[in-house]
Amino acid sequence: MTATNAHGQSVGDTLDWHGAAPPAPVVLAGRFVTLRPLVAEDAPAVVEALGVHPELWTYLPWDPPTTSAAALATIAGAARPPLGTSFAVESPDGSLLGRLDLMRADPAMGSIEVGAIVYSPALQRTRAATETQLLLAEHAFDTLGYRRYEWKCDSLNAPSRRAALRLGFVEEGTWRQDRIVKGRNRDTTWFSVTDAEWPVVRAAMRAWLADDNVDDAGVQRRSLAAVREGLA
Repeated sequence: MTATNAHGQSVGDTLDWHGAAPPAPVVLAGRFVTLRPLVAEDAPAVVEALGVHPELWTYLPWDPPTTSAAALATIAGAARPPLGTSFAVESPDGSLLGRLDLMRADPAMGSIEVGAIVYSPALQRTRAATETQLLLAEHAFDTLGYRRYEWKCDSLNAPSRRAALRLGFVEEGTWRQDRIVKGRNRDTTWFSVTDAEWPVVRAAMRAWLADDNVDDAGVQRRSLAAVREGLA
């Protein structure tokens, strides 16, 4: 949206904006998963559930942790308040299914990023995986009060790009030669959801997860994109 100032120049709309809250460790409970703070005691489970799948770590700054000491290093390097916080994704039986961060928080400007996402094969392409993203986005928008929710990934990370678009993020562009990761060039593709878009994105994820969208074989009747299109 744009407005015009006294000089006839286009300017952004004036906002009644008072800032967002910085992220802090918190427990977010859902039907299929619980997100809780990732702590040093999780190191053995990180190795067992995630470190044994080296393909999950290709686009991350860390190598696959094959020892508890290596897993501790990845946990120590995770997001920390006031700029972020790191979560373990836990199943109802207490098993570690994955990890992810809220990161690069800018409460004054209202932007925050979800990143450092590592899902075990048991979590990938499940209702629990979608609920994980719903819980974290709800926390960022509805509890902490952010106005922009970001997703960034290596431009060559096709699964991450597909996941962002499926969830309702809007692709914004690619930053060429953005950084060097593990000695390789990384072009970074940016995605975002704004607070204006969030109500439809949230409603779509909730509707997709609802029991009436699941058939007798346990398969979703409508895709998340189709649900979102119907709501928009």
